[in-house]
Amino acid sequence: MNDEADLSAEQSGACTSPRVPLAHGDPGWPQRDSRSPQPRSQEAVGVSEEIRGATIKTMSRRADFLAANAGKRAPMPGFVLLMRKRDDGSPAMRMGFTVTKKVGNSVIRNRLKRRLRALARELLPQAGVAGADHVLIGRSGGIERDYTAMRTELTKALAKVVR
Repeated sequence: MNDEADLSAEQSGACTSPRVPLAHGDPGWPQRDSRSPQPRSQEAVGVSEEIRGATIKTMSRRADFLAANAGKRAPMPGFVLLMRKRDDGSPAMRMGFTVTKKVGNSVIRNRLKRRLRALARELLPQAGVAGADHVLIGRSGGIERDYTAMRTELTKALAKVVR
C-alpha cells in the first residue's frame, strides 16, 4: 500500500528560509550602544613598572626601536643588546623585546621573549643605564641556552654598553 501518491507537491505558502536574516535585523539585540562614549585617558595602561626603585617602561613604537638601533650594540650567543641614551631628561629606563620569524614559530618566539623579559626585570634595575633605551633582540640559540648562562651574558653585555 502506497499512500504517498496522493500527496500534493506544492508548498503550502511562501516562507523565508530560517538561515537568511530578515531585512530589519534581529529585534532582540540592540544595533549599537545608545550611551555616548566615555572620555578616557590617552596614556597607555600597564606599560610602566617600578622594580627595585627604578622605573622601567616598555617600548612599543617602531620609531623607538629604530632609534635604539643607532646606539651601542653588544652581540651575545642568545641575543643582541642595543642601548641608546635618550636626551629627554627622564631618568626612566625603557626596554623593548623583539624576535624575528627566522627564530621559529609564534610559540618559540613568545617563549624566548618571556625569557628575555624575565632577564631584563632581574638585571636592568641594577646594571641598566638610567634615561636610556634597552632593546633585546632574540637569536635562534637563545631558546636552548641555559638561563644562568643568559643571565651572565646579559650582565656582560650591559657592562659592555655602559663603557
